[in-house]
Amino acid sequence: MKKSLVAACAATALTLVAAGCGLGTTDTPAAVGRVPELAPDQKVSIVFESYNFGQAGAWTDTFNELIDEFEKTHPNITVTAQKPQGNSSNPATDTIPSLQSQLTAGNPPDVAQLGFSDLDFAVNQLGAAPLDDLVGKDEVQRNFDGSRHPYAPTARTLGDWNGKTYGVPFVFSTPTLYINQDLFAAAGLDPARPPATWDEVQRAALAVKERTGKDGAYVDCMTKASKDWCFQALVRSNGGRVIAQDRRSLSFAEAPAVEAVQSMQDMVRSGAMPNRTQTQAVDAFARGELGMILESSATQGNFLKGAAGKWRLGAAPMPGFQGEPTVPTNSGAALFVFSHSPEKQRASWELMKFLTSEQAYTKIASKIGYLPLRTGLVDDPNGLKSWADKNPYLKPNLTQLAHMEPWVSMPGPNYLQIRDGMMEAVESSVFQGADAATTLQAKQAEVSKLLPGGGR
Repeated sequence: MKKSLVAACAATALTLVAAGCGLGTTDTPAAVGRVPELAPDQKVSIVFESYNFGQAGAWTDTFNELIDEFEKTHPNITVTAQKPQGNSSNPATDTIPSLQSQLTAGNPPDVAQLGFSDLDFAVNQLGAAPLDDLVGKDEVQRNFDGSRHPYAPTARTLGDWNGKTYGVPFVFSTPTLYINQDLFAAAGLDPARPPATWDEVQRAALAVKERTGKDGAYVDCMTKASKDWCFQALVRSNGGRVIAQDRRSLSFAEAPAVEAVQSMQDMVRSGAMPNRTQTQAVDAFARGELGMILESSATQGNFLKGAAGKWRLGAAPMPGFQGEPTVPTNSGAALFVFSHSPEKQRASWELMKFLTSEQAYTKIASKIGYLPLRTGLVDDPNGLKSWADKNPYLKPNLTQLAHMEPWVSMPGPNYLQIRDGMMEAVESSVFQGADAATTLQAKQAEVSKLLPGGGR
């Protein structure tokens, strides 16, 4: 079936984000109630919106392949796949404006792939349907248990809110330190002993720069474009948080966060980290012009393609701060239902089950690089064992999956302004040389007013 890729963005979408309109809670509540099974000959058409369809190469190709397989095994369900409406160079940033625009028009996608940082907003403002109510908590848990391999325990509840499952965790990574092993060797470093602390990263990066003329290391956690999933991991690994555990006050201007920002700022000032955009750094690493990059495994396919026959790619866990345990967080997204039709809701659930099945994760992990959330697949000869045995890049992610913490979403209808404001202050400090303490303090005071109740 031909996949439609929606390109035009409604002009009102960004205005709706800024206004923080609660579209799902009052104007367009998702239907709630147990939905019936589909009859074998009952024809249903649904729309699946995912930012993966806006990313060329392995992302779109793999997802189109999965949709084709789903339609063959579910001939009564037709899926129209589309990217979010908008013209951003990063389709993931268009997800919420696109969804809001379609909700306003009364025609939302039936299934949407949304980032974990959107969880609070998706549930409390956009009206994502609680899956426990639609198909039953037992069926939701049976899907997590799988036919052979269950979800990793740390992944199962990432789409939960107040004890109910709203989103099925779908694709994500933990921060992975990718290494150009040839540049390491040329700099007199041991590729088999990657840096374990940020001090070691800085020293290794300076050695690469001095001895090879290439750039040393890039930490893709410090810009607005990178969102805040990886920044949260840095702060947690220094003993801090970006938001209090009761979600009523922000804490990204406290000492642990400031110190983490200052350490990255020092890497830029010393020349260990180039002053580049996210896109520039990712492209440079793929070309073999950068010694290390801390990234999501979603980029792994592109890195392997860039390295093929030219240089050797290595991978290691996220480095930590001296004397502190590393606390990785997750990137990525979950699948949510926004359909109001019982038939479409059931068809949406069937698609979600397929996309999170053993069969689907075998393709998603091996072709893109995302974590297989059904971790038993890596030891299954009929799953990912042969691929995992030849793929050393998976191990750091699997190791970190066992002790990761969730990417925490910001609260309230103004969550994007809070998150982006925080990351603008981080980016200004790291790459533009602004004083970290005063810049973060000023921004925290400013965006705290956007918290529900005006902060405290």
